[in-house]
Amino acid sequence: MSELVLLRPWWLAVLPLLLVLALWQWRRGPAGGGWERVMPPTMFAAMRALGHLQGRAPRQGVALLASAALLCLGLCGPAVPRADAPLLAGSGAVLIALDMSPSVTESPALTDAQAAAATLLTAASGRPVGMLLYSGEAYEVAAPTADPATLESQIAVLGADTMPGSGSRPASALALARQMLQGVGDADLVLVSDGGGVDEATRAEAERLAADGVRLSALTLTGPAGGTADAAGLEALASLAAPARAPGPVLRRLSRQATLERDSALAALAFLDLGPYLAGLAGLPLLGLFRRRG
Repeated sequence: MSELVLLRPWWLAVLPLLLVLALWQWRRGPAGGGWERVMPPTMFAAMRALGHLQGRAPRQGVALLASAALLCLGLCGPAVPRADAPLLAGSGAVLIALDMSPSVTESPALTDAQAAAATLLTAASGRPVGMLLYSGEAYEVAAPTADPATLESQIAVLGADTMPGSGSRPASALALARQMLQGVGDADLVLVSDGGGVDEATRAEAERLAADGVRLSALTLTGPAGGTADAAGLEALASLAAPARAPGPVLRRLSRQATLERDSALAALAFLDLGPYLAGLAGLPLLGLFRRRG
């Protein structure tokens, strides 16, 4: 519970401006009600020494800058996770498309694909998860379900004889995914493949998915036994790609934290915003400005 996050970090950009203002004020020196601009420096210093020029005290400028800095830090929204936060499932579905072409199933890449798919189930953080398999054609295994644990046994038994055909047509997988995710907002499709079969039709289907608002991610497999593999083409196809053995970036996109970043209302429920308390402290430096002079 000690993890500190910033809900509105863009307000930090104001701090350098306050620093520049403080340096300018320091170089300018104490103000004298405008007399410093029309009087010679020696005369101005003498008049101030005699007490005839009661300009603003330096502490006033410091108090104003300190108050502005505290307000800025408060607006940044420092927050900690709430102990009583409700467990919220993501609104959008996650669909996993597994490449079951011979170049994957007849090589060690199949084990990596199974491990990556199992990891994706965990990273979904309560979001509905579905799965499809493809080689020459694509087949729906399960529609997005709120209980993705049911997919674990199906992932574990995948093998070279799972699919009825051969070949590798990721375009068919993307087309089927678009049908399965039709009308689903905030949806993610994760393509687990070695990149075999990526062609113009695949790129056209990827553009249609993007137009529908579906985020396409890819986990690339290595060690194909045969066929045409194109990991670079697969990475160019997706908006986010990572190796199947190091899927960190894709997992973060699917995680609950990423969902909270996209939805400020959910973030307000999941975190305790300390900003108002910090902004309230901005009044303390100003208290000295109200002191009565004798």
